[in-house]
Amino acid sequence: MEDGSARGDDGSGEPERWEQAELEGLRTRVAALERERARPPRHRGRSFLAAVLITVGCLLAPLSVVAAWAADKVGDTGRYVDTVAPLAADADVQDAVAGRVTDALMTRIDLSALLTDVAPADRPRLEKALGPLGDSLEGALRSFVHDKARAVVASDTFETVWTEANRRAHSAVNKALTGKGGGAVELTDDAVTLDLAPVVDRVEQRLVDAGLTAAGRIPEIHTDITLIRSEDIGKVKTYVRVLQFLGNWLPVIAVLLIAAGVLLAVRRRRALVAGCLGAAAAAALLGIGLRVFRVVYLDALPADVSQGAAGAVYDAMTHFLQTTVRMVVAVGVVIALAAWLTGPGRRAALVRGLWVNGITAVRSTADGAGLRTGPVGPFVRRRRTWITWVLVAASLLVYLLWPHPTGWVVLAIALCLLFLLAVVEFLAARPATGDREPVAPPA
Repeated sequence: MEDGSARGDDGSGEPERWEQAELEGLRTRVAALERERARPPRHRGRSFLAAVLITVGCLLAPLSVVAAWAADKVGDTGRYVDTVAPLAADADVQDAVAGRVTDALMTRIDLSALLTDVAPADRPRLEKALGPLGDSLEGALRSFVHDKARAVVASDTFETVWTEANRRAHSAVNKALTGKGGGAVELTDDAVTLDLAPVVDRVEQRLVDAGLTAAGRIPEIHTDITLIRSEDIGKVKTYVRVLQFLGNWLPVIAVLLIAAGVLLAVRRRRALVAGCLGAAAAAALLGIGLRVFRVVYLDALPADVSQGAAGAVYDAMTHFLQTTVRMVVAVGVVIALAAWLTGPGRRAALVRGLWVNGITAVRSTADGAGLRTGPVGPFVRRRRTWITWVLVAASLLVYLLWPHPTGWVVLAIALCLLFLLAVVEFLAARPATGDREPVAPPA
């Protein structure tokens, strides 16, 4: 009676119903809170801004490649000379130069006065070189001059002349693409041409040495070979000037925009994968565009321009762009793949499981063969996380300090990092038998 009166229980069962109703209300509130907690918060504005930043960063990726090319290729004389120097050994370029020099010399040689100008002592040697001096003199002389020109452009002398001329003309190439500088390279309305006067002088000397003394009295000849021809070269010059001004800052801006979008995103790992793949795809489109433009560019050239030589020059000038494109694609794919493999996805977990199980099996085989890691295994096992991050940071540092990384360099760094991580996992794997970690004594 005393307990019942203390609770106010009059036997009607009202307190029990009140407690049951209160319990049901608490359950309802808990269920609502759990549903609210399970439902992801809506951050439409934040997600939209993150998407915009990542999209702009991806769109700037190809422009960053072109800006790096404009700053590195146009602004660095050594890099420019290293690019164009191999063209001296290109057969198409040699043929084009020899043909241009032959045409220039033939317009200055007076065939009617050729025989009278030849000294009697040189006449037998000239007849031996040209054949009988008759009605076919012009054709024989052209062939003779072309052979001498071809011999000059195939010699080490031409390589030296070509390299030094391009080194001196680098400021003029800068003028051609940015509007500043001057030199042996001239910018006309629609073409960039290289003066071949030094090559003509050497061919003239070869002709004189062969007995054609009339070539020694030819005045100085300035003929040229077209390096770049385009009706839109004025517009290209303006764009390259802007990109050269941006220089290496544009790649930094693109990376910062993608990084800001990833940090602002709700699902950062997914945003990182999307940003890296987007930048790689944009760079790949630039590479495809360079290939397509090559075909269009060569088809639009006049008939008197050598297709082979123009193609060789185009390939040389865009080689750095193609290399950088492959590098950006490799970096984007590697980072996206790493972000996906370290994520919580089911397929990523399956791949990681196969990786760990495979290394564990190798470790078990090594243990069965009597190979022990000694104290190294427990040490690596305790500090595996720190060692992993140190290896990742070291790989990133190697990439940043590499002078001009290529796609193969990125792939090699990634494979080396993967191998080192496999070694760490091998050492950190718990042995099947033996090699037990020492147990710390009780305090």
